[in-house]
Amino acid sequence: QVQLVESGGGLVQAGGSLRLSCAASGSIFSIDSIGWYRQAPGKQRESVTTITRGGFTNYADSVKGRFTISRDNAKNTVYLQMNSLKSEDTAVYYCYAEARIYRYCPPRDYWGQGTQVTVSS
Repeated sequence: QVQLVESGGGLVQAGGSLRLSCAASGSIFSIDSIGWYRQAPGKQRESVTTITRGGFTNYADSVKGRFTISRDNAKNTVYLQMNSLKSEDTAVYYCYAEARIYRYCPPRDYWGQGTQVTVSS
């Protein structure tokens, strides 16, 4: 199995920055894509950004130009640099990975436990 452990959440003032990290461990053959979702109170979980093994990225329109995702394939770690934070960015941020535990098995979805990000206005 694959475990995802997030870190780096916290409380920050509007306009500030935070950096989230997510380390994947366990029986990993490859991570096809990895990224971040978030869920604000009373709202559905939404995709924030993902990055493929080859480095292709996509971002939600609401975070383009403010958030940057990067990954270290050797460490099976993904980072999310969040700048110019707004109160509407307040949410629990979940790390997500589409990973294979063997070469020829289909990829499966894995989720972290989540880390709280609170932006005060």
